[in-house]
This record gives sequence, structure tokens and C-alpha cells, in this order.
Amino acid sequence: MAKNPHHSGSGPSQRQLRVGELIRRTLSEVLTRGEVHDPELNRLSITVAEVRTSPDLRIATAYVMPLGGEHREEAIEALVRNRAELRRAVSKAVTLKFSPELRFVIDETFDRMDETRRLFSREDVRRDIEQED
Repeated sequence: MAKNPHHSGSGPSQRQLRVGELIRRTLSEVLTRGEVHDPELNRLSITVAEVRTSPDLRIATAYVMPLGGEHREEAIEALVRNRAELRRAVSKAVTLKFSPELRFVIDETFDRMDETRRLFSREDVRRDIEQED
């Protein structure tokens, strides 16, 4: 298999990052403006934290979180149900050879940040950190 000189294999290429950000922005705008014809989806406030694309740009995975972290399953179901309409919106806004298949997953980084904050607020952890200084 020939190596791609523009991609070292140590992470996403600049093109993947650029396309992922364009897709993220497009999805965010479409969801914010309620452009999808699904009242259930439009009533949810969903943040699109990140979009990662496959190296061939044919698959775009959107990391999402509904406002307040509630109704996660409902949000994913609504996004999946409206995948075709969202894909059309992305293909209109982002010029690519192929319109990427959209996948939606809950962004777990919010949960990890909350857990980290909770740990740092514990007395025993704070004491351990202060002893290291």
C-alpha cells in the first residue's frame, strides 16, 4: 500500500480537519435554525461539538450533546431519523466528490469534564495535589 505523503498516520489530515469543521458548522446552523422538518428534532437544542471524518471523507461522525445532557437517546434517534435531510444540507454547503454518510454519537467529553471537576473538588484529591507543589 502506497503511503500518502500528506498524511503521516498520526492523526487526521488538514483536509479531514477542515472538512470536519465545515460539516460541524453546517450541522450546527441547520439545527439552530430548525431547518429540518421534524418538530421533535427542532424542539431539542443540540450542540455539535466535533465532526470527525474518515480519511476518504465518505463517513462523518458527529459528536453531539443535547442541552443539559438530557434526552440523549431521543436526540440520537431524531438525528438518525433525519439523516437524509441533514446529509442533503451538508452536501449543499460543503463541496465534496461524495456526500458523506452521517453518523451521530453522544459526545462523552462533557461527562469526563464533569467527572474531572468532581474529582478535583474532593478534599483528599486537593490535599494530594497541594502536597506535590
